[in-house]
Amino acid sequence: MSRTRTAVLAALALVAGVSGPAVAVTPSSEAAISAIPCTVDYKIQNDWGSGFTAAVTVTNNSAAKSSWAVKWSYAGNQQVTSYWNSKIAQSGTAVTASNETYNGTLATGGSVSFGFNGSYTGTNAIPTAFTLDGVTCNVDDGSGSGGGNGGGSGTRVDNPYSGAKVYVNPEWSAKAAAETGGSRISNQPTGVWLDRIAAINGTSTSMGLRAHLDAALAQKGSGEEVVQLVVYDLPGRDCAALASNGELGATEIDKYKTQFIDPIAAILSDSKYASLRIVTTIEIDSLPNLVTNTGSRATATANCDTMLANGNYVKGVGYALAKLGAIPNVYNYLDAGHHGWLGWDDNFAPAATLFKQAATSEGATVDDVAGFITNTANYSALKENNFTINDSVNGTSVRQSKWVDWNRYVDELSFAQAFRTQLVSVGFNSGIGMLIDTSRNGWGGSARPAGPGPTTSVDAYVDGGRYDRRIHVGNWCNQAGAGLGERPQSSPATGIDAYVWMKPPGESDGSSSAIPNDEGKGFDQMCDPTYTGNARNGNSMSGALPNAPLSGHWFSAQFQQLMANAYPPLS
Repeated sequence: MSRTRTAVLAALALVAGVSGPAVAVTPSSEAAISAIPCTVDYKIQNDWGSGFTAAVTVTNNSAAKSSWAVKWSYAGNQQVTSYWNSKIAQSGTAVTASNETYNGTLATGGSVSFGFNGSYTGTNAIPTAFTLDGVTCNVDDGSGSGGGNGGGSGTRVDNPYSGAKVYVNPEWSAKAAAETGGSRISNQPTGVWLDRIAAINGTSTSMGLRAHLDAALAQKGSGEEVVQLVVYDLPGRDCAALASNGELGATEIDKYKTQFIDPIAAILSDSKYASLRIVTTIEIDSLPNLVTNTGSRATATANCDTMLANGNYVKGVGYALAKLGAIPNVYNYLDAGHHGWLGWDDNFAPAATLFKQAATSEGATVDDVAGFITNTANYSALKENNFTINDSVNGTSVRQSKWVDWNRYVDELSFAQAFRTQLVSVGFNSGIGMLIDTSRNGWGGSARPAGPGPTTSVDAYVDGGRYDRRIHVGNWCNQAGAGLGERPQSSPATGIDAYVWMKPPGESDGSSSAIPNDEGKGFDQMCDPTYTGNARNGNSMSGALPNAPLSGHWFSAQFQQLMANAYPPLS
C-alpha cells in the first residue's frame, strides 16, 4: 500500500520520471501555478509496521539552483536509517535532505528524486509541510483543489502510479493465499488479462471487467487507485507462438474492433469509473514479432509474414490506442518486448519506428501513448550486477559471449531506459514512462551467483556471473529456476514509471503437452521440457517446467518455485 502527500505540479511539460500529478495550464490557473515556488511528492513505498521505505521528488519552479536542501519535520518518532541520492541529517524530528555532488543542479521546472529507509513505533504519519532552501513548498491537502490529483477531473497525471494504490485482483489473491506460504505475496497487485472476448463480461467462474472495476472502487477508498489491464486479443495474435495464439483469425480485424475493443472502451468510459487510473498494457508480443520473425530472417514464420502483409497488427494496435486513449483516465502502455528480443542493433531502431507507425494509425496519435512496458510475462533479469556490456576477458568482449551474442544490452533496466530514449527520438512524447514486469525475473535461490564468474574465458565469466539462469535468452515458457522479482513499486529508477507484476505469478505460460480447449490456445513445443529448440532459441532445450496447464491457468508447482527463488527473498 502506498501513501502520499502530493504537491500541485506546475506544468504539463514535466521531465520524464517526475512523480506526481500534472495540472493542465489554463488561462485562469496559469498565474496561480507559476506562483508556486516548489512542489513535493513524498510517498511511502513500503511499510512493515516498524519501518518503511520512502521516496521524495522535489520540483523547483523558481530560479535555477546549483545546490539544494529540503527540510521537513515528523509528528512521530520516525528515524531515518539509510538513504540514497541525497545526504540526510536528522535532529530530533527535524530532517534535512541535501544534494549529493552529482545532483546539485536543479533547473527551473526541473526535479530531483531521492529515497530513504526509516524506523518508527506507533504511527507513521506523512509530513505536512516541506521547504526547499527555506521557501515553503505548496503541498496539496488531498481535496483536489486546483485539479491536481486526477481524481476523476479528466486531467491525466504524469505517472499514474505515483501516490496511488494498485488494484489487488481478488481472484488471483485467493489462489495465491491458498498456496502454502502464498499469504506472503497474496496482497500484491497484478494485471487483469482481457485475452478473449468472453473475458470482458466474465464467465461463471471468473470476474468480468465491470466486476473488477467495481472491486477496485471498493479498494480505492478516498485515495488514488490504479487498475492494470492487459488488452490482448489481436487477430492472428502472437504469430510466432502457439501457446498464446488467440481466438481471432488473421483477417478478423473488424471483429476485434467491434466485439473486443469497442465493448472495453464502453465500460471504461462509464463515469462511474472516472476516479480510477486505468493502465492498459496494449497487445503484448505481436508488434515485436513483425520486427524479428518476418521476411528472410531465419526466425521468420508464415503466420508472421501474413500479419505483416495484411497490416492487422498495426491497425489493431492503432485502433485500440485511439479508442482507449480518448478516455481521460486511461493510460495506454504499448508492449515493447524485452532486451533479449529487441536489444540487437538490427531490431532496436526498427522496433521504435514500427511502434510509431502503429501509434499514428487508425486515428491514434502519440498523445494516446502514456508509455511502454518491457519484459511482460518474461524472465529477463532486471539488473545484471556481475558483468556489463563494456567488459572484456582476455581481449574478448562480453558481447561475443554465447549468452549475450552481440546484443547491446545484458539486462532489462538498461534496455528499457535506452529504448525510451530511442522512442522519444522517433517522435513519442518526451514525458513517456516505462514499466518493467518484474513478476518472474528475480532469479534468487541457491543458484544465484554471489559475484562474477571466472576469467578463464568470456563464456565462463558471463555464465558464472549471470543471474538469469535460462539455457537461452529466447526461452520464454514456464522457466525452471525462475523466481519472483522486485515487488511492485512506483518510480524506482530514471524514466521508469513502475515495476509491475503484469503477469500474475502462478499463471502458466502454456501447456507442456497438447490440451483440448475452447480458449483458442494451441500447444507450443517451447513449453515441452523435452523440446530441443529452434532458430529462435538457438536450437537449445526449452528449459520449461513439466506438467504445465494451459496458458493463464493456475500452475501450483511454478508458483512454489517462484516463491522459493524470489529475489529479493521473501521473509
